[in-house]
Amino acid sequence: MLYLLVLSFYIFHLLGHVSALGQTRCVEFNSSSSNFAVVQGGNAAPILLSEDDWPGVQRAASDFADDIERVTGTRPSLSNSTMSASNASQLIIVGTLGKSALIDQVINATQMDVSSIQGSWEAFMGMTVANPLPGVDSAYVIVGADKRGTIFALYDLSEQFGVSPWYWWADVPPKKHSELFISPSGCAHGSPTVQYRAIFLNDEQPALTNWAFEKFTNGTGAPGTGSPFNRFFYAKLFELLLRLRANYLWPAMWDSAFNVDDTENQPLADMFGVVMGTSHEEPMMRAIPPEWTLFGQGDWNYTTNSDFIYQFWVNGTLRAKPYESVYTIGMRGNGDLPLGETTNVDLLEKIVADQRQILTDVFNGTDVATIPQVWTLYQEVQGYYEDGMRVPDDVALLWADDKLSLNVPKAVKEDQSYFEFSAGATFVVFHFRTNATGREGLVDLVGDPRAYKWIVSSQVPKMYEQLSLLVDRNATRIWVLNVGDLKPYERETEFFINFAYDSSKWTLTNLDTWMTDWAEREFGLDEEDTKTVVDMVFNLTQFNARRKPELLTSTTYSLTNYREADMILNQWDKLLNTSTEMYNKLSKDAQPAFFQLVHHPISASANLNKLLIITGKNNMRASQAFLSTNDLADTAEMLFEKDFEFETDYHSLLDGKWNHMMDQTHIGYFYWQQPMTNALTGIARVQSKKQVLAGVMRAAVEGSMGAWPGDNMNNCGQGYDCPDFTMSLDSFNPMQNTFIDVGAGGPAPFMFNVSSNVSWIQFSDTQGSISVDMPEKRIWVSVDWDQVETGNTSAKITLTPSAEDGPNLTPEMRTASVGFNFIATKMSTSDDFHGFVEGGGAIAFEAAHSVRNTSVDGITWSEIPRIGRTHSGITPWPRTGADGRNFTAGEGPSVEYDFFNFDTKNNNSINVITHVSPSLNANGADRPLGFAVQVDDLSIQSSYFLPPAPAGKLPSVWGDFVKNSIVPVQMTFSGVSPGAHTLKIFMIEPAVVVQRVIIDTGGLKTSYLGPPESIRL
Repeated sequence: MLYLLVLSFYIFHLLGHVSALGQTRCVEFNSSSSNFAVVQGGNAAPILLSEDDWPGVQRAASDFADDIERVTGTRPSLSNSTMSASNASQLIIVGTLGKSALIDQVINATQMDVSSIQGSWEAFMGMTVANPLPGVDSAYVIVGADKRGTIFALYDLSEQFGVSPWYWWADVPPKKHSELFISPSGCAHGSPTVQYRAIFLNDEQPALTNWAFEKFTNGTGAPGTGSPFNRFFYAKLFELLLRLRANYLWPAMWDSAFNVDDTENQPLADMFGVVMGTSHEEPMMRAIPPEWTLFGQGDWNYTTNSDFIYQFWVNGTLRAKPYESVYTIGMRGNGDLPLGETTNVDLLEKIVADQRQILTDVFNGTDVATIPQVWTLYQEVQGYYEDGMRVPDDVALLWADDKLSLNVPKAVKEDQSYFEFSAGATFVVFHFRTNATGREGLVDLVGDPRAYKWIVSSQVPKMYEQLSLLVDRNATRIWVLNVGDLKPYERETEFFINFAYDSSKWTLTNLDTWMTDWAEREFGLDEEDTKTVVDMVFNLTQFNARRKPELLTSTTYSLTNYREADMILNQWDKLLNTSTEMYNKLSKDAQPAFFQLVHHPISASANLNKLLIITGKNNMRASQAFLSTNDLADTAEMLFEKDFEFETDYHSLLDGKWNHMMDQTHIGYFYWQQPMTNALTGIARVQSKKQVLAGVMRAAVEGSMGAWPGDNMNNCGQGYDCPDFTMSLDSFNPMQNTFIDVGAGGPAPFMFNVSSNVSWIQFSDTQGSISVDMPEKRIWVSVDWDQVETGNTSAKITLTPSAEDGPNLTPEMRTASVGFNFIATKMSTSDDFHGFVEGGGAIAFEAAHSVRNTSVDGITWSEIPRIGRTHSGITPWPRTGADGRNFTAGEGPSVEYDFFNFDTKNNNSINVITHVSPSLNANGADRPLGFAVQVDDLSIQSSYFLPPAPAGKLPSVWGDFVKNSIVPVQMTFSGVSPGAHTLKIFMIEPAVVVQRVIIDTGGLKTSYLGPPESIRL
């Protein structure tokens, strides 16, 4: 056993130091007799290619030589040769099967076995070969099955040498090594999981556009469109895509036309080896609306203007014919709108037929079924599909996400499965930068209820959960990730492409390994610091995924219940402190990358959360007549200005390299559209020199918006002449104390005393001093439970101020005291009970914290670590188990939780609220997502939590699910008397993720996340 533990640790340690994320390691930094020396003793093995190989391979080989120099300081020579050997005794030979005469010569001379990659899509292999050419003793031979196979082989080694794909785009410094070696077996990879792996630049104004104007133009954009996205910009982007092992691009589209803005764009993409496409609403390689604005005549209406539009599409196809492309077919309205109310299936079928004829005519002699095409099932178009419209089987179908979940039927044919994701969605993939919309739109919408385009908020575990669903459904032809401006979504973009390249590497249990590999590669930290960075990133994205930053308000998190707002502040403060410490200890060359990838998102997000919560507290204190209202207002205004300072820090980095990349506004939304400037609204102030009518002292208690002495609408129902407020605490409340906030009600200073008529109430302080300089103090109240009998015990708490005589102060104002009733409830469970115990009128637990887990047919509820809003989630796994079938409620895999309740306050009824990850149906129209819950042996209750919707639409409740990043499924169970019970959750359908369970026994309070997890015995 000890041997296995040591071995496991050793394997994990090695995994944590793999330089190429998810790839098989073949690079070493120490010599051995069998390793091939890339650089040794200051000498680098020359790189030899064939002059007849692809230009993109030649270019990537130059990058490869540069990378070796970046790491070692020694640059290898790079030369072309078709048949003759080099003078060197050891070489690196690079080439593509069927394209490189040099590789053909080596294979013929050595009988090198390339059968494992022959005819494969983007596969490669590498191995050390003896006597590959006359006069050459040995060579490391890199062979690609095709152009990109060879290119990916080179970049795979570069990454393992120590050059991050983000060396330019995120300023990750190369890791220095004096010597480089490759193991004799070499590196190899078969065909990728997903055939076409793309990103989509979308809603790229203001950040990416403004940045590109400054960095790649002389201040003047392209004629006609004004776009800054020229060949200089795309050269940088194409290299990044290939280093990430992407192969496909939807270019910037709004006010940009890829083929028109710079006539070198398309040939450059083809030279690099990047497949080009156009977005969901841009058919036949024409950028819509820019190209229609420039070249169109008449209306964009195929009913009335089909002749011109047909030729318009012919010209776009002819323009793209020489290059590798994926053609978008179908049609939407000009400017990404529906075609119109009169559009019908017959018209769209004619459009598709005409477009197929164009491809047949332009590619004369080529089977149209071999030309890559995609049809986007987006908004009303998905409705047409659901109503029965079909396209030929060779056309890939685009099933767009809705910012939070995929909407992909199981029945789609494997060769038609295609997805467009957006980065920025809570969940899952992504629209990494878009809105959590409840509208029927699914691709990158900027719409109701909010556009969110500012900062990273996508969770890798959520991405994995949804992306792996696509692999389960064999939906592996085309994936597109909408990345908005690309930055600041570097890490999540890479995970998407990395998973699409080889999904077999990642499972529910090793996502921490992916993040560990990423952090080690980017920052070169030791094991402890790397783990710290991993935790920081997971926390950052989980905190931001709870609710998109643009959707946050000053009252999203409860200011009064469960200390929720304070918990959020504490979490962000702790995260920010950790990030700051890590940033300060990094070397100067590592700090810019850490700032962009980790520290700035944490700093800016923490500041925004603090700003909004402080604003909420400011308004609350104003309603409570606290003088501290003004200090909170000052703090909010300071934090508001600090937001711009974070933006400036980003823009000033590296002498302004990334200026404008944080231009996106994100504070002060008035409706769904981004505000034209950040705006701080709703700040309250009280008159600093005026004394509160009720006296010098103000007092507020945990759990109430009210304040005493005097009248307040929150003190009781009628708002005046209210009885003393009753505070309470029970022995199983997860928060084993409560508090009273004492504050100034004006400029007059005062002393105060806190007392009780019993000895078992304990105070953190029994007296204090309040003044303009110290306008508020929190008194913690706890109970010595050893002094309290079982059941309810009552007491009285009194706060008495004492102020000196002063202007406008009556004796009553100077000494007006406040009294609170206090009830302590001591409870006990049966001696043999183990489980969660009611406290504060509710029970809450994380779904992963079950006590029993029963598998059925090989399917088990399994934890997805770090997914969701609070801790993690559980899902039936594997999803393909038992042939993907469903179960009758009560017969499927189950998890169990033991709980103990004391008083339901509702005639022995409890309300069970199950928090489920928002997810659209992935199992077919006849199998809506569902699960079942049972308490003890009571009747099992099933929930199919997503209501049906018309074709092409989403359920009306979807907007709330997405906004809140949760589906709260409520079930009421009667006959649950006080005592020990068991709650079971049963699988009905796969692809359901349960995060938390809350049981309301009659005392559940309003909050965003719910109560803290209950005490567990």
